[in-house]
Amino acid sequence: MASNRLDHSASLYLRQHADNPVHWQPWDAQALEQARERDCPILLSIGYSACHWCHVMAHECFEDPAIAGLMNDLFVNIKVDREERPDLDKLYQLAHQLLTGRGGGWPLTVFLEPATLTPFFAGTYFPPTPRHGMPAFGEVLKHVRRWFDSNRTEVEDLNDKLRQAIHAVQQPPARTGSPDDEVFANIARQVLDRFDSRHGGFGGAPKFPQAPLLEALPAMARQADEPRLLEALHFTLDCMARGGLRDQLDGGFFRYSVDGTWTIPHFEKMLYDNALLLPLYAEAAARTGSDWFGEVAEGIAGWLVGWLGQANDGFGSSMDADAGGEEGAYHLWQREEIRECLEASEYEAVREVFGLDEPPNFEGRAWHLLRRAEPADPTAFRAAARKLLDRRSRR
Repeated sequence: MASNRLDHSASLYLRQHADNPVHWQPWDAQALEQARERDCPILLSIGYSACHWCHVMAHECFEDPAIAGLMNDLFVNIKVDREERPDLDKLYQLAHQLLTGRGGGWPLTVFLEPATLTPFFAGTYFPPTPRHGMPAFGEVLKHVRRWFDSNRTEVEDLNDKLRQAIHAVQQPPARTGSPDDEVFANIARQVLDRFDSRHGGFGGAPKFPQAPLLEALPAMARQADEPRLLEALHFTLDCMARGGLRDQLDGGFFRYSVDGTWTIPHFEKMLYDNALLLPLYAEAAARTGSDWFGEVAEGIAGWLVGWLGQANDGFGSSMDADAGGEEGAYHLWQREEIRECLEASEYEAVREVFGLDEPPNFEGRAWHLLRRAEPADPTAFRAAARKLLDRRSRR
């Protein structure tokens, strides 16, 4: 029987699971050959080190000896870091979408046929006990293995259909010449139909910046002769920067908002998200002459260099959502803590701007700082923000 083989991994995420009682293995020839020799399905778990729900499932399930025992008895268990193997993540996220009809996410939990590595069942996070309509992970493990053993012919048929579907989705569309003006006009209408004219962005909760779409809007506006697309872009950039998606103290952007109003984020910060947003704000500043957009762009650049910059001139990939085992604990505030570290005039300078005169906006118990108004005293505001950033850095 295999043991846990993650302790010497280059990936921090994999090493975080090296002490689990699960017999985790990396995605390598040894693990895949073991699954084929045992004719045992693979439980593939994909995540990354800054992912909050990856940590939750690890604590609730992968550290539980009983659940780990089921995993070890019934499956060959493989852990993959999506930042190390984006190719595998892309493939199995697509498979999840085809199997379930829903978008994926992390942790991604996929069960694979051992010979072809084709998935036959997929999900994301599973709790240790039934919760919010989700089955207990231990029961999922038993049912999946029982179904696999009893339905090998169906598994083979499903594998063939799924491989054909994945192949079809991955094929580039046939080129039929350059799109005409009507095509661009239709695209513009679809984008504007999805635009949230009250809060900015596109779609509802959870709300992502969708930087590639935002990047395309200026060209689409020119091609479709539709100035409302540029208005939607600038309004969205402003709403994101003033809301909780942006860290109002260090200038970095969080991954997404859990609501539709950009108020409360999922508290991880990613290198690639900020790298995509930086040129959007810099170009908006150049296009509009907005000092505010310029300030936001400078804040992103400062955060990337100051927080993710490494001694070897590289960059770290992410900043964790959790601190001390609690999501957002590094970034959240109690109002009295803010009062304690500021002069009275400084507190007055930030009180309305950061929304401190409103009820707690995080689970009714803490404040996540927003940009609710313009500072009446910019000098006092900047001094207060520096003090809060210094206080927070000691957490």
